Formats: sequence, structure tokens, C-alpha cells
Amino acid sequence: MSTSSRYPFTAIVGQDDLRLALLLNAVSPAVGGVLVRGEKGTAKSTAVRALAALLPPVRTVEGCRFSCDPAAPDPGCPDGPHPADGPGGERAARMVELPVGASEDRLVGALDIERALAEGVKAFEPGLLADAHRGILYVDEVNLLHDHLIDLLLDAAAMGASYVEREGVSVRHAARFLLVGTMNPEEGELRPQLLDRFGLTVEVAASREPDQRVEVVRRRLAFEDDPAAFAGRWSGEEAGLRERVAAARALLPRVRLGDGALRRIAAVCAAFEVDGMRGDLVMARTATALAAWAGRTEVAVEDVRQAALLALPHRRRRNPFDAPGLDEEKLDEVLRDAAAGDPEDEPPTPPEGQAPEEPGGGDDDGPDPDGGGGGRPDPGDGAGDGSGGLPPQRTEDSGAPAPEDAPEALTGAEPGESGGGTPRPASAEQRAVAAGEPFRTKVLSVPGLGAGAAGRRSRARTEHGRTTGATRPEGALTKLHLTATVRAAAPHQRARGRSGRGLVVRRDDLRQATREGREGNLVLFVVDASGSMAARRRMGAVKGAVLSLLLDAYQRRDKVGLVTFRGREAEVALPPTSSVDAAAARLQALPTGGRTPLAAGLLKAHDVLRVERLRDATRRPLLVVVTDGRATGGPEPMALAGRAARLHAAEATASVVVDCETGPVRLGLAGELARELRGTAVTLDELRAEALTGLVKDVTDHHRARRAA
Repeated sequence: MSTSSRYPFTAIVGQDDLRLALLLNAVSPAVGGVLVRGEKGTAKSTAVRALAALLPPVRTVEGCRFSCDPAAPDPGCPDGPHPADGPGGERAARMVELPVGASEDRLVGALDIERALAEGVKAFEPGLLADAHRGILYVDEVNLLHDHLIDLLLDAAAMGASYVEREGVSVRHAARFLLVGTMNPEEGELRPQLLDRFGLTVEVAASREPDQRVEVVRRRLAFEDDPAAFAGRWSGEEAGLRERVAAARALLPRVRLGDGALRRIAAVCAAFEVDGMRGDLVMARTATALAAWAGRTEVAVEDVRQAALLALPHRRRRNPFDAPGLDEEKLDEVLRDAAAGDPEDEPPTPPEGQAPEEPGGGDDDGPDPDGGGGGRPDPGDGAGDGSGGLPPQRTEDSGAPAPEDAPEALTGAEPGESGGGTPRPASAEQRAVAAGEPFRTKVLSVPGLGAGAAGRRSRARTEHGRTTGATRPEGALTKLHLTATVRAAAPHQRARGRSGRGLVVRRDDLRQATREGREGNLVLFVVDASGSMAARRRMGAVKGAVLSLLLDAYQRRDKVGLVTFRGREAEVALPPTSSVDAAAARLQALPTGGRTPLAAGLLKAHDVLRVERLRDATRRPLLVVVTDGRATGGPEPMALAGRAARLHAAEATASVVVDCETGPVRLGLAGELARELRGTAVTLDELRAEALTGLVKDVTDHHRARRAA
């Protein structure tokens, strides 16, 4: 991308935290990269792409595909060895993008196994990690990458090198880069272990100030109308900021991190119960970079505070549904307490002839060159749509009020349940109740062998896992089955004129290893939110059970969806998504009341699964129906529900019915529904991991028996 076609970094309106975090990593790549979280249209990608223009040029060894520095070439470079005084050239720092659908070979590089076996030659084609060496590696929608790719990416970022190994043949090359990932939390979260590997995290959102939004649109339209002229108008500010980055880099080795600052960092991390020591290290590096950015030679208290706000919020999540964040009042209190227990530090001294600056600004070409107000406004990656995240949850029943002959709407009790008191009238809709305490659930899996996206739920053919066999490769060989290859080549050695100890191998002899691992599934919850579910305060227990299943889905890398039914209809409360915490938020806000249109819920689920099969035929669904099995409203509601259930059974959809019926007298309707679905019925108590040891076996055996029949 040419400089004139790239939106200038200094033209971005607001987004102070985002710009500061990126600039700190440009000053000190040891900070460990930035994870940018935020809604769509908030200039996440624009800011990252604009940062590359601020980095100093890179000197490289002439002809080296791995961008070795002529002054200190990598002794293990696959294109080496390079002479210390060899010819070199200069190029701009690269900004390399990793696509969401990239393969492992595209990321780390491809080793030609065929040539390695037949010719004994290490033929290596560099990947994106080699291209990004000494530059920026940008991963848009990092939360949608496969976990094993994220692991490889973060390992390389932490070690500064990439290792490629195939059947005993290995290649290593340097891979030091500034890692920047962006994500929309609505589309799914990263695991806490992966979140911890990013040095800094920044939350961005569109500005709600009309003046800032007007300025965003004005600048974006001017840029799109004439990119070169727009870039020219900001060239002076860009040059000034580029010089400031270079000056901060030069000052960084002289910045002193005193014992007082270290004690404050340790006190903050301990007070916020940050796991491990990576948070302390990142805070120390960030505070040092902040001091250098402000032109100071000693870390000050405000540097430690700002470092905590950037480095710790994402390290405090204790479960997937915790929102990242940091209590600033508590942070200030901890810093005051730490200062009271230590001797007062000497005031920081700036370099000769330079006035001290605050870490976040005070200079026209600092993180806020446009003078936009603080907060997190929306720059033009396209103007923000102002939606602010999820649409509001419906709070009113879509159907008419339940008539007087609807017992669950009037009394809040069901047949066979004694309420222990006088039945009380209930409105057609009741307020949302809090979910019960989540618990560890039994594993629900889809029977058979799938071929979907990597995950941790059901058995599947995958690229990673235990080797189960061999086959002829289709296209490029990726996972060699060495034994099968030798077996295929052995009978032809005499005919091929073999001499000596080497084995003559040809392409037709190569065999691809087939492997079996685990896949993620689409877990579609169909939740009964009718008036009968509000009886005896069952909805709290039901929400706790569904929340527990959502936690399990998060850990097993599933997509989830939520269908609810009450009143006269069903609705898709949350379309299938990777954002398990979005499903949890919708569940918490779910009200109850009205009749029980069970058939409508099952039919709505059938429509959702039909569309998802068209979108992704390899991701197998698991239908989880949470109900007491009752159906009311309309003619023959139970017969309609049975016919809807048989639609799912006809398509061999793996199903589990969570029976929510309670009380001394039970009708067993959920069990009847499970038989119509050809699935398994479990009670809320049986859903707990410690309550039943054979739940997975039961689900699998039901489907095996169905196939045998």
C-alpha cells in the first residue's frame, strides 16, 4: 500500500488510548503487541495500517528472504550464512496481514517433504511470519482464527523466532515483529490464556458526541475524494510524529525504572489478583516506554498508572462472561498506599534542554494530534453506525395476553405441583430472574465422525490429533505418514535402480496421514420461557443450567444460538455466533410468561439449523431443548409439537432434552418429546457432571440404535 493511499495516523479523530498503545509498541516492541477490542466501524484497522508509515526504515541483507540486518545477521538464517559486511539495502517497514482463513503453512512457511525425502534438500518457502520480521503483523478478527494458529503466532512473538518441523526435518528463522490483533467481542472471545499473551489491550467505541462524529465523516470523505491531497495536508504532522517515535526509541535505553516504580507495579498486580508474572513484566516495559515517549529518563507514578490501565484489564477475567476492565478508584488507592510505604522518589529529570511531558500528550504531534476530545470516538474506517453493540432485548410478549383458561398464566403453577400456599395471580409476562449458580456439566457430544472446525466436543477428522491411517494426498502433502510412504516405495527399489543406503521415493509413493481429533459444534438452545417455567422459581435454576452449558460450549470452541418460545410464538433471541458471552447476556435478560408454544420453538429451531447447514455444512448441530415438555395454545398443541420434533429426527439432528419438570407428581412429557426427537432426556440434576457418569454414552447409544433401526 502506497503512503498516499494510506489514511494518515495523525488524521484519526480521538481514540487516544488506541493511538497511545500502538505508539508505545512502536517505541518498544518488547511491550508485546496490542489487542484492540471494539465494535465495527471504529477505525481499528485504519489505525493499525497507518502505524506502519511511522516506523523507521529497515536495512536488510541483499537477497535475504528473511530480512536479516546487515549489521547483525541471523547466524541460523536459512538463506545464510551472511557475511558481516555484506551488501545491504533499505526498505520501508512492512505491515503484513494474516487472513482469518490462512493455513498453518501460510503462516509459518512450507517445507517441501517430497524434495527432503527424495533429494535430501531442505526446500523451505517462507510464510507470513518471515515477511513480518522487523515490521508489523496485523491479525484482523484474531478471535476467529483457529486456536492452533493463534498458539503458533503467539509462540513466535514471544520467542522472536519461528520453528517449522515436518517428520524430523526442521527449519528455524528469526521472527520479531510488532503484533496487533483486532476483534469484535460480539463475534466471540479469546481464551484467557491467549488474552494474557497480548501485552496491551484497548477498548474502542464510537463517539456519542455529534461534533466528533461530524469531523470523522468530514475527514473520511475528504480522504476518499483525493487520498494523495489529503495525505499531503497531514504530511507535516506525520513527519513530526515519526521523528518523535525515533527520538523515544533512542531515549528508551537510558530510562531508569527505579525500585519505587517496581514496588508500585508489584503492588498493583497483587491488589488486582493478576495471575502469573507476565502482567508485572508488561507493566514495567510499558511504563518505561511511556517515560521515553514523554521525553523523561525516569519512570514516574503517572507512567505506572497509565501502564496498568493498558496492561491489566484483560488479565483480570476470571470466567468467559466477565467483561475486561479495571476499577480506577481502586487503582489510585493502591498507588497511594504503595507510595506511603516507600521513600519519596526523586522527581524525574528530562534530557538537557527538554521540558518534561505528561505520558499521554502535551505535544501537538503526540497521541492526540488532532485535538479531538478524549474518550473513544469513532474514526473513519467507514463511519460508525452508532448501533453500540447488541440490539435491545425484547421485553414484551409478542402475542396477545393469555386468556383466562391458561392456568400457567394465571397461577404460575402447573398440574401436579403444590405451591405450598394460595395460588397467586401472575401477569402474562414476569420480570427476568437471575440465573442460578453455574456448575460443571456432563459432556454432550454429537455421535459419529465429523469434519468440522477444530474444537473440543465431538470426534472428527482434523489436521491435528492422533494418527489413524494413511491416504494418497490430494494436492500438496501436509502431514506425511512415513511408515505408509516407505511401504509404498519399498517394492519398487530394484526397478528404480537403487544403489547404496538411500531410498528412492517418488511422488506416487507419498502418503498423507489421516488424523482424528475433536471438532466444535453448533449448539442450539431452545428454551421454554412460558409461564409454567416461572412456577416454583424454576427459571433461575433453568437459566443456571443453560449458563453452565454455555460455559461448556465456550471451553469446547462451539458456536451457540438461542431460540426462546412463550406466548404465541418463538423468536431467535441470538442467531448462531461464536460469542458465548452474548448468549449469556441474552439469557440473563430473558423474561417469562404466557402460554407454551412448544411446536413453534421446535419449528423455529428447524429453520435456524436449515440455514446454518447451507452456510457451513461441515459444522454438525447439537439441539438442546430446555423444557418441561408441556405445550399449550391452539388446537392439539401436543400433536403439533410431536410433528415438529419428528422433523428434527428425520434429519438425524443430535438432540438432548433437559427436563425441567419438578414437584412430587411428574407427567413425563419431556421424556416423550425426547423419544419423538430420537434423542436423550436428562433432568437438571442429571446434567451435573458429578451426578451421572454415562450421559455421553447414553446420547451416543441412542443415535447408534436409531441408525441400526
